Amino acid sequence: MTTPPLYAAIAAHRFGLGEPKLDNVGDDPAGWLRKQIGPADAAVGGPFPTAVQALAAYSEQKVPVSALLEMRPASAPASTPSSAPAFTLREIVNEDLQSRMATALATRRPFAERLTLFWANHFSVSINKGPVRGLAGALEREAIRPNIAGKFETLLRQASMHAAMLRYLDNNGSLGPHSKAAERLARRTAGDKDKRRKVSTGLNENLAREIMELHSLGVAGGGGAYGPWGGYTQADVTAFAAVLTGWRAYDPPRSNQATTFDPHWHEPGPKTIMGKQYPEGPQALDLVIHDLATHPSTARFIATKLARHFVADEPPLPLVEKLAKTFNQTGGDLAAVYRTLIDAPEAWEAGPRKLKTPEEFAISSLRVLGTGDRHMAKVRESMGNLGQRPHTAPSPAGWPDQADEWLGPEAIWKRVEWAQRQAERFGDQIDARALARASLGPLLTDTTYQQIERAADARQALVLLLMSPEFQRR
Repeated sequence: MTTPPLYAAIAAHRFGLGEPKLDNVGDDPAGWLRKQIGPADAAVGGPFPTAVQALAAYSEQKVPVSALLEMRPASAPASTPSSAPAFTLREIVNEDLQSRMATALATRRPFAERLTLFWANHFSVSINKGPVRGLAGALEREAIRPNIAGKFETLLRQASMHAAMLRYLDNNGSLGPHSKAAERLARRTAGDKDKRRKVSTGLNENLAREIMELHSLGVAGGGGAYGPWGGYTQADVTAFAAVLTGWRAYDPPRSNQATTFDPHWHEPGPKTIMGKQYPEGPQALDLVIHDLATHPSTARFIATKLARHFVADEPPLPLVEKLAKTFNQTGGDLAAVYRTLIDAPEAWEAGPRKLKTPEEFAISSLRVLGTGDRHMAKVRESMGNLGQRPHTAPSPAGWPDQADEWLGPEAIWKRVEWAQRQAERFGDQIDARALARASLGPLLTDTTYQQIERAADARQALVLLLMSPEFQRR
């Protein structure tokens, strides 16, 4: 039978982000986790720009795009509210990255912070795409942190329709084929094919497809009893894209809201998605989001991702079924789903089941070392060297969450180099043997402890601790 100290170690590393002492968890690990369920901590640092202010900064620091399709609502201001403070894009990007790391290092609610990182990856955007620059941190602060333990429907609505997501997945340029803006475009480019080619507009399906495929129903809608594609087809994606026309994030912003609905870009008429008809206009969005968020395939898809993230690359089917059942019964109450996860015996099985991603490795290392935010500039720089710089995931699917993607020889060597740099900075100040026992407890094997104990010096001992199988996995 698993002993309480092992439960504490599992809570600290599998559910949390690593602790320098398992005493921090206490003698009720499950209770320690349950108390953390709720909105995430406020981000450390600031003052932070809102999405509106980030859009203003982007507008001021880029070459303006063609105004060919501009149809400014008469009642809306033509620029950002004058009260918005000035931020440079470089400052925003650096502050967002530093805050993300500093918050993870400082939090006393590491389970809640892990959930924040999980959902930030689920609703991934990348600042490598120019129009998103400056908005990734705002997405996390405005859409994800307040909503990680509410209804999934709210989280889906807020994250998928945030200015960062609209711009990342090209909804800004999605033009209803029969919209007023399309009619105006046709008139203004009549007989001028070269001019029309310069304006890259039309119905764009990127956001619709990813909301269905990556954010809710899943690439195959969960499969199994829920049917292939979760009941949706290519025609449903196209219809949903038509619903989404008109939802835009202008730069500079036209009001005090970063995301606005511009009826001139909206495709008129009703739309049919998965056999259900939705009306014309902005009200259709919330109706579609509700139906996607509460669909059985979404329950299955989210349950699978949570079980894979917290428990195993091949998640136990009974655990997936428990999580999906709770999701369905509660209408997507994420707090209830987390409690089901905590209460599931499958989540507490002994043995390191998950390889830490590079970001998880860096965060857990620095939390265990207790370095606080010292050398934060060097930490930010080193994240790129590890191969997982935050806010730069390679695709809308986010960073991979399975070990095979992070076990290549080059990737492992990057971890060794990173561990060596930390040992050079902190090794002489830390007793790696005592730290290994305090932070890993019963997870620490005799073999690893002997290797650390026989190290040539304190720095080598710390490298051996950080690169040990027990520390690299959770």
